[in-house]
Amino acid sequence: MSTKHVPRKRFGQNFLVDDGIIDSIVAAIAPQRGDNLVEIGPGLGALTAPLLKRLDRLQVIEIDRDLIALLRERYAADPLTIHEGDVLEFDFTALGHDLRVAGNLPYNISTPLLFRFAEYAGHIRDIHVMLQREVVERMVAAPGDSEFSRLSVMLQYRFDMEMLIAVPPESFDPAPKVESAVVRLMPFATLPHPARDEAVFSSVVARAFSQRRKTLRNTLKGVIADADFARLGIDPGARAQELSVADFVRIADAVTTPG
Repeated sequence: MSTKHVPRKRFGQNFLVDDGIIDSIVAAIAPQRGDNLVEIGPGLGALTAPLLKRLDRLQVIEIDRDLIALLRERYAADPLTIHEGDVLEFDFTALGHDLRVAGNLPYNISTPLLFRFAEYAGHIRDIHVMLQREVVERMVAAPGDSEFSRLSVMLQYRFDMEMLIAVPPESFDPAPKVESAVVRLMPFATLPHPARDEAVFSSVVARAFSQRRKTLRNTLKGVIADADFARLGIDPGARAQELSVADFVRIADAVTTPG
């Protein structure tokens, strides 16, 4: 198969070509024969090939029709199922339960895709994905860190996460202008801090981080009063990045209308 595919910027295509990094990612995933695994953005098959050697079957999601044609040509004899389309619109429940997710995610859609994974967390066993390192650092940041953000809170609410592998730009073709990293997300079997209303929780977190330099008293004005902050033991003069996931859940629960 020819690999003279021209990477498309609109799809955020940077193809992994470093065999050492590929081996490390596959080792981290540790695929077993009967696993229900889906690869997102298989590209030219850097991960697809070694995964197929270890699995009874593999499903992939790809939007680029030229790449789909190349994959069908190369893996015609393999148990590979290709789902053509936009991963941001894909219904992961169609792939069944106990789903394992892997891939080199397009960096231009990484944040909305991570939120989409959170929506389907109940169907997922684990996720191993490559992202811009800056995004991974935000995902795993602790309260008080400068990187701690809305993304940190919303993902840490639902996942246990760990950065596994640092990946330099030269591991790709074309080389991106940023550092990359592989992260593992494990959905909690039982949420450590379940919110009474997750929509209210999401709204509170979004508002709190909407103006990072402002205090909670300002960003959550009209949502919760100083007296309620005091009752919860939370300083209204604090900023959003100083609060833990549990703190945000307590605020959300305090303003959730019973019923």
